[in-house]
Amino acid sequence: MKNLLKITSLSALLLVLLLSSSCGKKESSSTTGWKYNDQKWGGFEKKDYEGQATGPNLVLIEGGTFTMGVTEEDVMFDWNNIARRVTVSSFYMDETEVANIDYKEYLYWLNNTFGESYPEVYNNALPDTLVWREELSYNEPFVETYFRFPAYDDYPVVGVTWNQANDYSQWRTDRVNEMILIERGILNPNTEQKDDDNFNTESYLAGQYQGDVRKNLKDLKTGGERPVRFEDGIMLPSYRLPTEAEWEYAALALVGNMATEKDENITDRRIYPWDGNTVRYQKRDKYQGRVLANFKKGGGDYMGMAGNLNDAAHITAPVRSYIPNDFGLYHMAGNVNEWVADLYRPLTSTTLSDVANQDLNPYRGNKFEAKVLDEDGRPVEKDSLGRLRYRYVEDDEVADRENYKVGQPFNYLDGDKASESYYDYGKTTLISDKSRVIKGGSWADRAWWLAPGARRFKEEDKSDRTIGFRCAMTRTGGPTGNEDAAGNTFKVKRNKTKRRYN
Repeated sequence: MKNLLKITSLSALLLVLLLSSSCGKKESSSTTGWKYNDQKWGGFEKKDYEGQATGPNLVLIEGGTFTMGVTEEDVMFDWNNIARRVTVSSFYMDETEVANIDYKEYLYWLNNTFGESYPEVYNNALPDTLVWREELSYNEPFVETYFRFPAYDDYPVVGVTWNQANDYSQWRTDRVNEMILIERGILNPNTEQKDDDNFNTESYLAGQYQGDVRKNLKDLKTGGERPVRFEDGIMLPSYRLPTEAEWEYAALALVGNMATEKDENITDRRIYPWDGNTVRYQKRDKYQGRVLANFKKGGGDYMGMAGNLNDAAHITAPVRSYIPNDFGLYHMAGNVNEWVADLYRPLTSTTLSDVANQDLNPYRGNKFEAKVLDEDGRPVEKDSLGRLRYRYVEDDEVADRENYKVGQPFNYLDGDKASESYYDYGKTTLISDKSRVIKGGSWADRAWWLAPGARRFKEEDKSDRTIGFRCAMTRTGGPTGNEDAAGNTFKVKRNKTKRRYN
């Protein structure tokens, strides 16, 4: 018996040693046998990637198929959003509209960094507070207070053009990625950045910005240190404006109407970002009858009667008010219209060729770019604001390609030989190559504009007191979320935010 116990104990010990030795073994390529992450074998790295982190204020929007466009009576008779089935890839969306306090942080940084040498950068980013003025209204207090006074810090920024919203998105990308490197102990905080010596994600990855280095990553090839590379998966993709398809999909949030998580059936269609055909809360509880969005109820009625205000918002409302939709997004109807990335065109796609009917991530507005490179194929020196230089792709550069033939297809199939539509700005239409889509309806709009399928446009260099924006971000990797250690995917967690009314 004693010998048997000794043999059993020895076997157990050998098993432990075998397991521990196998755990310490370096992973090898399944196609060549060469070892990964080993300096002796050349130092080729294979990342133990945990998946894309969720950036500040973002919510993962699990993609899928839906009917995009107006699915109810078109009371405006515009016929500019014909219903069609499309699929949207998973992406991230801001939980809220960008607030005044967020935009003031942006201006503060611009002034600190460029104010002395390039004051025009700061001045060009300022929102137009004069959008509040009207000849026959006393709105002058909003001109002075809405953006600057702290009482409105948590209200959506307005008076911002499409161009300014894009600039903010690029700046936010750099600040978030810089913070990631600081939190990982790679860079030290640097609040004294000036002119071209400021953290820009692309310039850093191209080796044209070093920063105040605390400790770089280990270089498995040389045994020394190296800065973060794109392939490390540490940096987040760019913040940007959502496409029209993404915005509309996120607003509808049909994920809340799945019959079960085991099938693909949607139980109910939606007119608004909530169930039902009314803009009021229908369940029998203390909130019954409350309006679900901030909009204009009728002529001269912006907030209801004193003593029982129906939305408690004569103009905009705080960005975290009312009930979020089933993706956890606030104000996807009402409060402010929101800029999206797309160039505006009336959708007469049924008369165009199949190439115009893209049903995976549809988007109009591409202007393909390429980095300006030197003779060695490296990016040329960054510009005076610390950004890499880009140029637009010309048609002759893509003549031999099969997947696309146009370098700047923002107005593709619009007045060319393959098109049956033509827009002559100022003569037959007000639509131009600067017209951008706005969605969602606002505090000054009637209920019809709250439907996610409704759409209007405004010139990209114009602003309005009823237009704001929120940012989106591309999702890399699996559509349902990051994988756990066993290779299983996490389902998107439904937002359980407590109902909140004004």
